[in-house]
Amino acid sequence: MARGGECASQCGCVGCNPRPVNIVIDCDPGHDDAVAILLAHQHADVFGITTVSGNASLENTTRNALSLVELIGVDTPVHSGADRPLLGEPVHAGHVHGQTGLGGVELDEPQRKVASSEASEFLLAVAQEVSDLWVVAIGPLTNVAHAINRDANFASRIAGISMMGGSAGVGNATRVAEFNVWADPEAADVVFGSGANIKMCGLNLTHQLKTDDGLIEQLKDANKPVPDLIAQLFEFMHMRMEELMGERRSALHDPCAVLALTHPGLLTFEQRAVAVELAGTHTRGMTVVDERTTRRRDPPNAEVAYQIDAEGAMSTICAALLNY
Repeated sequence: MARGGECASQCGCVGCNPRPVNIVIDCDPGHDDAVAILLAHQHADVFGITTVSGNASLENTTRNALSLVELIGVDTPVHSGADRPLLGEPVHAGHVHGQTGLGGVELDEPQRKVASSEASEFLLAVAQEVSDLWVVAIGPLTNVAHAINRDANFASRIAGISMMGGSAGVGNATRVAEFNVWADPEAADVVFGSGANIKMCGLNLTHQLKTDDGLIEQLKDANKPVPDLIAQLFEFMHMRMEELMGERRSALHDPCAVLALTHPGLLTFEQRAVAVELAGTHTRGMTVVDERTTRRRDPPNAEVAYQIDAEGAMSTICAALLNY
């Protein structure tokens, strides 16, 4: 386990949790996953990292996770997991993150090895051993779904799942579907139907938190290896976003799911009923959020994030990165 720095009420962090949260990070690094991992190791007690196919192949996401924990000198175990969704073939986001998942940098081949190749088994075991454990799920939900399918009590045994995925608005993989859910909608359906305490940070929220070139310069000016690496990642993403969207800015999606636990005062949530569309010709992978103010029939199964203090969040993230 890697122990994060303890925040206290007088620490000056905006909206912080007064004590570290116990977490496991389930991820597919990924540029914003990398930032989330570094942020979590500053503000949470991280009991492990599990990897999944998503932004890149499982081989690449696992190597990236191993390289990151080695870079920051923590002993967090990395467990590789699912190399494909519950159904169908894996899909990746090389057009955004590059073929390796961390396009724009050349990481040394990690010397560290995976603790196991059984991510779902690790999730089940650590949930037995650690009280008040949160799963921070910032990739496709395949590993988490496997754990739930293997043990229905897993969902009630953990404190909850803080996920980056879905949207209460537009999508990015399709018009209405966000990538992490779209990459394995059957897994997302299992998770939303599990009864777990879910915090959902979807695109409607994460698009409010964006990097800019000023942040890159601030990280470079620190003249330290970790901030410089993140600056290179942001430079790559800005180039990609300029090509795809016409602007040199990039949403910091995944750190929002960490901040939801470590700095809950930065985010505003609403109780909502969320379903995952599995069959629609144009809507497969959509998170259908019930936003009716009257005539609601289904009880809420998730807290959906709608607002984030972007200035406070970016200040917290930048401070965490500069602390390495």
